[in-house]
Amino acid sequence: MTNKIERRIKIKYRVRNKISGTAARPRMSVFRSNKQIYVQIINDLTGTTLASASSLGMEACPKKEQAAKVGELIAKKALEAGITTVVFDRNGYLYHGRVKEVADAARNGGLKF
Repeated sequence: MTNKIERRIKIKYRVRNKISGTAARPRMSVFRSNKQIYVQIINDLTGTTLASASSLGMEACPKKEQAAKVGELIAKKALEAGITTVVFDRNGYLYHGRVKEVADAARNGGLKF
């Protein structure tokens, strides 16, 4: 029986086979650790990170609020870089909790996906 990290990696690869970021519509990838949350906007054709944000330095507030702030921050950085539409990559995590907070805050910030 596989543990949950191996299960998440299998899901991650299954999802990554279907989605890919381009220059017109880059991929917005979310990584969630026990204490922090990180978001990157990636152009997979060139392998470059166009914008990134994380919850480092926001330890004073609860994790869901941190995730919402990171979503707003990544939306702001993406709009400054001229990115309006992205493909959302939940990176094998279930779409609830902090991952959903990041996505909702990014949508409210002006990103479309």
